[in-house]
Order: sequence, then C-alpha cells, then structure tokens
Amino acid sequence: MLNEVIKNIRQVTAAHIIVVDDGSRDPLYVDQDFKSVNLLRHYVNLGQGAALATGIQYALQLGADMVVTFDADGQHDPKDIAAITEPVKSDQADIVFGSRFMGTKNQVPVLKRILIAMARTFHWLLTGYRMTDAHNGLRAMNRKAATVIRITENRMAHATEILFEIKRHKLRWKEVPVNIVYTPYSQKKGQSPANSIRIFFDVVLHKLFR
Repeated sequence: MLNEVIKNIRQVTAAHIIVVDDGSRDPLYVDQDFKSVNLLRHYVNLGQGAALATGIQYALQLGADMVVTFDADGQHDPKDIAAITEPVKSDQADIVFGSRFMGTKNQVPVLKRILIAMARTFHWLLTGYRMTDAHNGLRAMNRKAATVIRITENRMAHATEILFEIKRHKLRWKEVPVNIVYTPYSQKKGQSPANSIRIFFDVVLHKLFR
C-alpha cells in the first residue's frame, strides 16, 4: 500500500516525501527506485500525532517552505494536493484543511459521519471555529504555521490540538473540498467510538492542565 501511495503522489509532484513508520510490527519498506524519499522510524508506536510531529520537524530541517500531511492508507487522492496547496502558495492562508463535506459526494460511512458531526460541534464550542472536517489528515501549511504549531498530543487528539494552536497564534485557515476513498483497509485503521471518547478526554485534560 505505501509504495503504491508514493507512486501515485509522484505522478502529480516531485516534492520531497517523508514517510514516518510509527513503530510498525512489520517495518515499512520504501522502493529504492523512488527519489527524494526519506523513511523515518519510531522504534515504538507513539500515535499519529507523534508521527506528524516527527515528519513536520524533519521537513523544516530540510528547509521546506510548505508542508503537506498525507495519510498512507490510500484514502487520499494525490490530485487534491494542488487544491490544498494553492491557498498557501497564493498567501490566502497559513494552513489549509481538506474537507470531505464541501462540494464532493464522498460515501462517508454513517458512524463516521455521526462522529465527525459531534467533533465539529465540539470544536466550535472550544475554539469558535465552524470547521467542517478538522480530522481530515490531508492538510497544507506554510513554514510559519509548521514552525509555531506544537503537536504534543501523540494520539488522535492532535487534530483538535492543531485548532488550539491556530487560535493561539492567530493563523489564517481555510478549507477546500477533497475526495476520500474508503477501502476496507482505511476503515480498519479509522477511528472507533472508543477512540473518539478517549480523544474527548485527552482534549479536556489538555485544556485544563496546559
């Protein structure tokens, strides 16, 4: 799956790709034929937030002016990279979120749709931002946003933490429509109701004790 995702990305951009292996039981392998691809490994599983933090920090060390986060489970369409990077390139936003609910007809599973709707209300109450899809892993950010946003929530609560950081640093944000492809593999790796409850408590504790 990983090498297929990289191959598809390479069809739309020659940008540097950073892959973070977050303590996989079977270590990830990147085809040697791919150019400008770095594979970083966590020796233990830390969570998606930690993987994102590692990848973003490494991109900044390489001198990146813009960072795009992209899930490796095949659910994102590389053709959407142009859409989410354009507002950053044209200086309309510091960070851009892909949204599966804006002008596209994604077949979002019913339970996932309900959980996202609950998260949307939760984010609005905490931040005042009416965002349609903050938990979409497809994002683009300029160097300023990538530098000031500090991801300390190792697990999935990082998506809400990013909103806190946007508000704290008064960053400009925007959403653009993107396509999501739900496969048995990507759904298996998605959020369960139990994880959603854990995210809620992670966020509450973050707000109370930060």
